[in-house]
Amino acid sequence: MLLGILISALTLSGIAASPAVADEGGTDDPAAEEEYEYFFTGNVQFEGEALEGVLITVEGNGFDADTETDADGRWTIGVPEKAEYEVTLDQDTLPEGVVVLEGQDTVTAEFGLTKRKAVNFFLGEGQRVTVNYFDQVVQRVVSGLNFGLLLALAAIGLSLIFGTTGLSNFAHAELITFGALMVLTFGVNLAWPLWLAIIVALVLSAALGWTLDAALWKPLRRRGVGLIQLMIVSIGLSLALRYTYQFFYGGSTSQLPGATLPSDIRFGAVALSWVDLVSMGVSIVVLLAVAFFLLRTRIGKATRAVSDNAPLASASGIDVDRVIRIVWVLGALLAGLAGILWAYFRPGVSWDMGFQILLLVFAAVTLGGLGTAFGALVGSLIVGLFVEVSTLWLPSDMKYVGALVILIVVLLFRPQGILGRRERIG
Repeated sequence: MLLGILISALTLSGIAASPAVADEGGTDDPAAEEEYEYFFTGNVQFEGEALEGVLITVEGNGFDADTETDADGRWTIGVPEKAEYEVTLDQDTLPEGVVVLEGQDTVTAEFGLTKRKAVNFFLGEGQRVTVNYFDQVVQRVVSGLNFGLLLALAAIGLSLIFGTTGLSNFAHAELITFGALMVLTFGVNLAWPLWLAIIVALVLSAALGWTLDAALWKPLRRRGVGLIQLMIVSIGLSLALRYTYQFFYGGSTSQLPGATLPSDIRFGAVALSWVDLVSMGVSIVVLLAVAFFLLRTRIGKATRAVSDNAPLASASGIDVDRVIRIVWVLGALLAGLAGILWAYFRPGVSWDMGFQILLLVFAAVTLGGLGTAFGALVGSLIVGLFVEVSTLWLPSDMKYVGALVILIVVLLFRPQGILGRRERIG
């Protein structure tokens, strides 16, 4: 029945949705949103007021396009490929009395790992607004905590699955993607209320975890299939699910409602949006709930017992298969939630969005200690902080590489990870 619901949701998505990117910013050529996969977007404001009708031009790599800002000062231009482009604001289209400082009307921009790049022009009374280095560090630290918390949701599920089954589940990336795609299907394509779409997406994510264990992983475990073979199966499952997503949803990036809200909430040097605050709040509450589950409930204690020593747990009367089934459901639920928050953090929903952070999730689990849920949390926070703070001195395309270097360095001195036990290694 679940597979029927999943196929129906995917099919309805293909029928009800246009592949165009759903963005709150305007564009003069809607067809361009279907034609291109990568987008520059931004705002033009003067002293906090949106400027309409300002001409923006994007040039580079043999490509040239322009558009005008809408009533909210927003603009979007699609480009054919990742490359370096020059984004220019035409000063002649500014209102009378509004000027741009010399050299500030053209910005050289390039994409990172995402398919969107924001280029904003905030104008004042002939004064350049600068941010000192300390304020930049504070802003990056807060962004790193936000990123680390959503990574932790995915990493804890992956760590629990590894701890109870020994499986390195490469299909966990597609569980992350699934949650975001279901919100896109029900909340955007079918126009359900966003809160209801999120609840349905989380329920379907948990059901997907239950189905995968019941239909695939439990039969394989009963047949005594080795861990290496199980890992290879997970890689194949990952590829199958990923390209199924691409078949039904296409290769474009779509936006969830409210994903492009401006960061207009300030706490000193830190600028956040309501989405950021909700994301961090939800992550903290859910992580505390998971900690309570693992430490205070009978099922949680049984989960930790199975993770430590499954044969001994079975001999003491614990139903190991039931515990593993619950872990799969919980892991898929957390991955689905992480995918929804990742869709807002990027921002955007795409068929391969989970795969983009899979190595970071594995890095967080390994860094914290294999099979240790609290180690996964610690590792995720370290990875998230390093990824965001490192952009102060590393090119944005290199920030994920830096996180993996940190992983290697830590493991050279502590092979079992930060909170792992040495006997787990080997």
